[in-house]
Amino acid sequence: MPERELERVMRDFVAQRHNLLLCSTIIETGIDVPTANTIVIARADKFGLAQLHQLRGRVGRSHHQAYAYLMVPEIESLTKQAAQRLDAIQQMEELGSGFYLAMHDLEIRGAGEVLGENQSGNMMEIGFQLYNEMLAEAVRSLKAGKEPDLLAPMQAVTEINLHAPALLPNDYCGDVHLRLSFYKKLATAKTNDQIDALLEEIVDRFGKLPAQAQTLIDVHRLRVLSAPYGVQKVDAAPGVINIAFRPNPPIDPMAIIQMIQKNKHIKLAGNDKLRVEKALPEAAARAQMVRDVLRGLRLAAAPA
Repeated sequence: MPERELERVMRDFVAQRHNLLLCSTIIETGIDVPTANTIVIARADKFGLAQLHQLRGRVGRSHHQAYAYLMVPEIESLTKQAAQRLDAIQQMEELGSGFYLAMHDLEIRGAGEVLGENQSGNMMEIGFQLYNEMLAEAVRSLKAGKEPDLLAPMQAVTEINLHAPALLPNDYCGDVHLRLSFYKKLATAKTNDQIDALLEEIVDRFGKLPAQAQTLIDVHRLRVLSAPYGVQKVDAAPGVINIAFRPNPPIDPMAIIQMIQKNKHIKLAGNDKLRVEKALPEAAARAQMVRDVLRGLRLAAAPA
């Protein structure tokens, strides 16, 4: 709120009988004044996100409606980070939003060196998630007695495209934070058991899966199933399915030859791609066909 509106706000205080507490930021430490139902934070753009969250929590501690006014100069004069902090504190109003505020604060300020002494870093250049993955990869290399290759690309994830919407619809899971949480958990699932546990949780909380959500589950099941075979990409269109492998995949070439000989609709397209020519209008049927092909490779490669 710009400071020029302070006079109008003060008139409202008198008219609505707000109970004001005049204090410094010492109130942030947790002093409890239940009778205070209004807080005016001067130059809110100078405070950190955690400070604003704590200060805002000093009012509204009884049954009366509480108000928190954030006083700032002209909006246009705010720094980018100050504007981000104020936007975050206004959006996070629900009970239990402290965790999300902490994540916003981490994203805005950037985290320090996890293995060093500096309290500020350049994590925002690559993002918190990727930073953690790079750190985990470096730690694994060191534990294995290898020198971490800092220029090597991160492990590629199998790309799955079923040519159908794969998501949790808004009318099925209305909370955007929950949806993002489930997307992240599904994307990091390494086994079918982990996906089954997530599926059970989603169905238990929201009911039977709609078609888009079922496709989302199928996509991640295929991602997990494809990884051991060195599959780089699955493009499953209604009329044709292409399964591309990375160079030197860990499968027996004879398994591919046997599969092509037994199934006329499966062809070898180049040295590293299988082509399945079959009309499958439903996404679930295409996902099942990809599973059958991969399992066929496994069965054909198994010792007699």
